Amino acid sequence: MDGPRGCYAKAQAMKRNDIIDFKALEKELQAALTADEKGIVLASHLKPLEPKDKIGGKKTVPWNCHTIQGRPSQDETTEISPEKTRLQPETSAEFYRDWRRYLRSGSERYEALLQLGGPKLGRLFQMDVGFGLLGEMLMALADHVRPADRWVVLGILRSLAGTGRFTLNLSLMSHAERESCRALFQKLQAMGTPSLEGRDLGEQPGGLQEEESLLQELLRLYHVD
Repeated sequence: MDGPRGCYAKAQAMKRNDIIDFKALEKELQAALTADEKGIVLASHLKPLEPKDKIGGKKTVPWNCHTIQGRPSQDETTEISPEKTRLQPETSAEFYRDWRRYLRSGSERYEALLQLGGPKLGRLFQMDVGFGLLGEMLMALADHVRPADRWVVLGILRSLAGTGRFTLNLSLMSHAERESCRALFQKLQAMGTPSLEGRDLGEQPGGLQEEESLLQELLRLYHVD
């Protein structure tokens, strides 16, 4: 279809030839206008672009801006990763969420356990440590324990042993977790007296004799031969 402009051009041509078929011209013009109106109606019912409709390539300007005005697009939200902050849970559920979401490596989990310390962990898990979590904690401690942290780690182990259903959670650990538990106590036994460095985490040691007494108690509680 030529459209209104095409009809006008034809009219000019027919005028030059002194031959004007008004009925034919009117009919063709009406058909062109009807076609244009249909195109406008169809365009007005088009759905806005969805994120999946975006063609590849890194965007430099917001796409589909009329549909996302006042809120970030899907691309913008996926490109923003949450900042890792110090673990500050107030409940066991918050601890479990942050442990899974933010603490991916063993070293991060180890530092988080040291940061919280035995007393705080004991309060968080007074009712129950939760299935699978005890073994993961022990693995993080076993893989990263340092001589300077010996007293703090012993305090953490003592607090965990006092949580609800501890014996049950201990029995449900996997073979790898039990081996990590055994390796942790072997390292603690070999470390002996910790240096004074790193003992500023709020839990002061009570001397080598007290540490060794606590270690022997924990060996019994954790069923380590």
